[in-house]
Amino acid sequence: MLSGGLLRRLRQRAGLSQAEVARRAGIVPTVLNAYERGRRQPSLEAAGRIIDAMGYEVHVTRPLDAEVQARRLVDALTLAEALPYRPRPLAKARR
Repeated sequence: MLSGGLLRRLRQRAGLSQAEVARRAGIVPTVLNAYERGRRQPSLEAAGRIIDAMGYEVHVTRPLDAEVQARRLVDALTLAEALPYRPRPLAKARR
């Protein structure tokens, strides 16, 4: 999910200390330290609070419905079949 190194880089880029981010996120600083060192993995809720505390926003987009994906694939294949096919001559074999 979220690597500890990424959390640390984001925090440092925001110019915040672990104690400040932990206070803003409502967690104990030692827990944030464990997340950043990769010893613990934050829950989705905790990760969201930490990211908000650092001043970043997360935008999640849902994947397309399988039916919509299938329809788009059929459309793309139909268009590809309509393209003219002009085979190139094969290169001569080297000896």
